[in-house]
Amino acid sequence: MALIKSVRGFTPQIGTDCYLADNATVVGDVVMGDECSVWFNAVLRGDVNSIRIGNRVNIQDGSVLHTLYEKSVVEIGDDVTVGHNVTIHGADIRSGALIGMGATVLDYAVVGEGAIVAAGALVLAHTQIGAGELWAGVPAKFIKKVDADQSKELNEKIANGYRLYASWYKEEERKGE
Repeated sequence: MALIKSVRGFTPQIGTDCYLADNATVVGDVVMGDECSVWFNAVLRGDVNSIRIGNRVNIQDGSVLHTLYEKSVVEIGDDVTVGHNVTIHGADIRSGALIGMGATVLDYAVVGEGAIVAAGALVLAHTQIGAGELWAGVPAKFIKKVDADQSKELNEKIANGYRLYASWYKEEERKGE
């Protein structure tokens, strides 16, 4: 069972029909919407400030979400994919965005609706990524506007895939009861 831990008087609030992998860690001031998944070795550490996650968000294996003490917060909209080994530190990720594997998004950055942060990108603090933009590199730079329909289709495919994968694990858990 995932480690869900209270700290400083805050207990994580997990929405309905969510899947948390056995060794996922969710601590403190974390509020998660419905139909989310938090995968193996992911850490959502709301010990020093808040983490707010919308509906149908998948946070993949090895990702870390954290904030600055009493300063930055993590806000993630609906239908967001956070790829494997991503670090999100005090940033705002808007609905429909995709954060590629191994990317880092730093404090006060904003990733716009339907935007894509490429795998391995480093989004520096205070960076503003517009809706539907693709950013890549170290440090991340604007590459191009992405077709809104293509971006939505890609993210929905990934998100639906992760809801399917989560159902496999939930089914196994029900068998074990």
